[in-house]
Amino acid sequence: MEEGKEQENYRDEIFSKSVRAGKRTYFFDVKSTKGKDLYLTITESKKRFNDDGKFFFEKHKLFLYKEDFDKFEEGFREALEAISKLKQSGEYPDLKSDNFNENSEEPKPEKSSEDFTDLSFDDL
Repeated sequence: MEEGKEQENYRDEIFSKSVRAGKRTYFFDVKSTKGKDLYLTITESKKRFNDDGKFFFEKHKLFLYKEDFDKFEEGFREALEAISKLKQSGEYPDLKSDNFNENSEEPKPEKSSEDFTDLSFDDL
């Protein structure tokens, strides 16, 4: 295989999902290394404005490697469970019950993915 072709496949994108949430967009990208190991990048993107009025996107990126998938999932689920319990306790009125499905600990999507234009991270 030519070296250029090999370099092209180095970070193959396997799956990509963008989620618009208010003023933020989250990108979930599953990629593959040269050794065929999978990893996940989670990117938060927020539109910001300079003093001169021109906009830019502020991005924060988290890399999650295969050896951490299970522990990350466990911690994420525990955090969602804690939020659900706090919501039910009424102690935190800012946790709007309409943002959560009563039969699930996962937040309800604000809108269908069909309501938005499909963007890739490179478009930003």
